[in-house]
Amino acid sequence: MESPLGSVPAADPAAEPEGFVVVADGGVRIHFLDWSGPERPPGRRGALLIHGLSQTAWVWTPVTRRLRGAASTVALDLRGHGLSDAPTDDPTADYGIAALAGDAVAVAEGSGLLVEPEDRVVLAGHGFGAIVAAAAAAVLGPRCAGLLLVDGGWEDLEQASEVDVEEFLRGLDEPPEVLASMRAFLADRAGFDPATWDIDQQRAARATVVETHAGRVVPATRPHALEACVRTMFAYDPLAVLPAVEAPITALIAADDEVGSRAATLTEVSAARVTAGRGPIAVRAFAHVGHNLMRYLPDEVTAAILAFGAGGGR
Repeated sequence: MESPLGSVPAADPAAEPEGFVVVADGGVRIHFLDWSGPERPPGRRGALLIHGLSQTAWVWTPVTRRLRGAASTVALDLRGHGLSDAPTDDPTADYGIAALAGDAVAVAEGSGLLVEPEDRVVLAGHGFGAIVAAAAAAVLGPRCAGLLLVDGGWEDLEQASEVDVEEFLRGLDEPPEVLASMRAFLADRAGFDPATWDIDQQRAARATVVETHAGRVVPATRPHALEACVRTMFAYDPLAVLPAVEAPITALIAADDEVGSRAATLTEVSAARVTAGRGPIAVRAFAHVGHNLMRYLPDEVTAAILAFGAGGGR
């Protein structure tokens, strides 16, 4: 059942998260932001938020400022991103879906969201993070209370984009003028939607780049990690993963393509879940809204998380 927007707590502009690290399999250190505050109420179901490609935990800030008022709230940095480790031993294994899902489970447990056997967590992922969230939800089984796919996680990317992984990788480079300075980079990000640009958006954008001594900026996501994550993204098969998720699933779709193929693909995956004895995927579509729904529609994203019972009892 959809949580009404009127039930979404007001954003807390003064809140600041605490940063922590958990050690996942292989000794990889995964950084996360805990927005829950020092006195997390017992017995309150929590939410683990997973960012998309080349982003960090800070991209969730418009949601976490609202959600923390109702649920224990944690956002992680995927390996190779933000302040998490970027292993180099074997990119195929280090950034494969099993390793990434394992990191999410490690954060859910290490952050205190999953401690007692009866604890449950809502997983929410954006874009590539939705793929990781889906895989983690399948691993967690009944310990996952709900899975929110924020504009991603239900598509075979090569079919959806009609480009192969090599072409996709070639298109990831930012224009030189955008990386010419921090000022140019932030102006570019602000231009996506000036009405929603604020200090939180600026902090989220700054976390994705590193300023060089010469004044230019370079992407903070390690190149080997970015390539490996893209290859994992293209290898993802939603028809193999989503029917295995025991928890209810909701998908939020930003603007569809001209022929509506993204929604059609979601219908196919939802039908596969029903065939597997799971519930269908609940869908909310937002025409003419960009990919970063957390920035443009934070109340709607927060409401969708709360609809799974985040903030309620175990």
